[in-house]
This record gives sequence, structure tokens and C-alpha cells, in this order.
Amino acid sequence: MGSSTAKDTHALVASLRSAYSATPTKLKIIDLYVVYAILTAVVQVVYMAIVGSFPFNAFLSGVLSCTGTAVLAVCLRMQVNKENKEFKKEHLQILYCAILYFTW
Repeated sequence: MGSSTAKDTHALVASLRSAYSATPTKLKIIDLYVVYAILTAVVQVVYMAIVGSFPFNAFLSGVLSCTGTAVLAVCLRMQVNKENKEFKKEHLQILYCAILYFTW
């Protein structure tokens, strides 16, 4: 039973790797940025768990800004993806939202 699960997992990882290798470079860069934003939020949560959360509002602002950045980047990825026919060149809207998000 364990051997078949390992084979299935290996086949799944190989399938995902081969499918992701066909992804355009622009989308891979956005994916790296999303991973970076999420990892930054995780580091902040771990730091809060270890050290404490004396200025809790600073912790909330840091984690929520990382989360918001990741969400905006995922929205940008959806719009930049050429296979997604739902969006029609709405890059200026995401830029406008990002500027508003970071200036307020």
C-alpha cells in the first residue's frame, strides 16, 4: 500500500513539473513573487509566536500587507495569463489598485 502511494506521489510531482515547465517566464516570475509574499507572512507569524506580539498592530499590518500583496499578485497573474480569456487587458486596474494599496 505504501509503495503505490509513493509511486502515485512521484507520478503526480512529475506531471506537475512537466506541466509547469510549459508556463511562460512572466507567470513564473509572478509565482515567485507570490511565494515570497506568503513566506514573508509566515516568517512574521513564526517570529510573533517565538518572540511575542507586543506591538500587535505592527504584526497585523505586516501580515495583512503581505497577504494583500499576494492576492493582488494572483489577480495580476490571472490577467497576464494568455490562456485565460476572461480578462481583456485590464493591467491598468491592477496597477491602480496596487498604487492605492501601498500609498494609503
